[in-house]
Amino acid sequence: MDLPLWANVLLVLIAIWIVVAVVLVVVGRVLLARELALLLPNLIRLFAGLLRDARVPLRAKIVLAVASVWLASPIDLIPEFIPLVGSLDDAVVAALALRFVLSTTDGAVVRENWRGDPATLERLLRLVLWGGRGTPRALP
Repeated sequence: MDLPLWANVLLVLIAIWIVVAVVLVVVGRVLLARELALLLPNLIRLFAGLLRDARVPLRAKIVLAVASVWLASPIDLIPEFIPLVGSLDDAVVAALALRFVLSTTDGAVVRENWRGDPATLERLLRLVLWGGRGTPRALP
């Protein structure tokens, strides 16, 4: 059965993601492997929740929508099959979108829409805001 190119690329990405998670488990980094395995689904749910949240301004929703289309697109600036840097453009787009949302929206709104481990979100926010204005507004 011949699959379209995008389906083959998706299958390869999923396989690489699984291999990286298994390697992390084997070397004793179970928590990191779990966070890696759940990061993309949690980001998708976060972006979807923020798009539906009435407290998020329209301009932030536009940025989230564009970032979501970028992440879902099989066309990338850096091809996904290149080890280590393949998903760099997607990570940068997601980080910039999240940084913009945090600059226009209360940090508590982002936390309410996060469905993953709160510690993972805090690490993600520290990375996204690194070199920026600091912690998001309304830290609990």
